[in-house]
Amino acid sequence: MTKVIAIANQKGGVGKTTTCVNLAASLAAMQKKVLVIDCDPQGNATMASGVSKFGLEKSITNVLIDGLDVKEAIVKETEGDFHLIPANEDLTAAEVNLLDKFGRENFLKKALEPIKSSYDLILIDCPPSLNILTVNALCASDSILVPLQCEYFALEGLTLLIETVDQLATAVNPKLKIEGILRTMFDNRNRLSTDVSDELKKNFGDLVYETIIPRNVRLAEAPSYGKPAMYYDKSSVGSKAYLALAAEVIEKTK
Repeated sequence: MTKVIAIANQKGGVGKTTTCVNLAASLAAMQKKVLVIDCDPQGNATMASGVSKFGLEKSITNVLIDGLDVKEAIVKETEGDFHLIPANEDLTAAEVNLLDKFGRENFLKKALEPIKSSYDLILIDCPPSLNILTVNALCASDSILVPLQCEYFALEGLTLLIETVDQLATAVNPKLKIEGILRTMFDNRNRLSTDVSDELKKNFGDLVYETIIPRNVRLAEAPSYGKPAMYYDKSSVGSKAYLALAAEVIEKTK
């Protein structure tokens, strides 16, 4: 049975796109059929997958606004061995267009129905804000994976996100839940990182993944080469961390 997971956090710069692309590549390396959907107008997940966001003929924008068959928007050749529905800045116009549509929060969910069964996991890279694109992603998803940088304001932001999930579950998607909380950009030399990590474990228990994603130069460099970290430097600690995360995700989907 297909599982749809939104990679989301209302705070930017926490590693959402890095997590989406590297987790997808790691899952694909474990023989899972994976689809990544780029729902961010910045198109970073598209570029990090080795697909140029410039001059896209078909993208998630065409699916949401023009009614394009979702199968026609799928890019099957990526640097991570997963399939991709790309995005670029055109998605900003789509966001505005959707605001006037009836049932606007369910456009993505309806579009995905014909292809869901073709994949084991579908990962959606969300924008760093609670806009109509994020709401579409959350309505189409079974759960949310929350990348969280271990810093001072992280817990406050997480509380707000959980409130948002509860509201959406009540209003439009009763099955929506938190899949897991992922500690990212972790620096074990930093006392604050350790303190926030401990606080997360104390308050959220099993929702917090055992895997911790460290600060890692190779992870930061890989997107500029249009590759997931495991295909840029498979021996890096960042690459190994996402492989460990993939194993956890697979275990939770059993």
